[in-house]
Amino acid sequence: MTVKLDSWLLEILACPNCGGGLEPDEAAEELVCTGTCGYAYAVRDGIPVLLVDEGRAPAR
Repeated sequence: MTVKLDSWLLEILACPNCGGGLEPDEAAEELVCTGTCGYAYAVRDGIPVLLVDEGRAPAR
């Protein structure tokens, strides 16, 4: 399964943690923050789950 979101939607979505942009990660089926926090958010049934509590913090 791949992340299938319209490009116009990706342009307006923002990370709820830091406000950065989001970029799809096809392999992991999630959206990854390109801002300062680097959180990753799952996409379930084509719907991004943009809840900080459910976001995955980057491995550092």
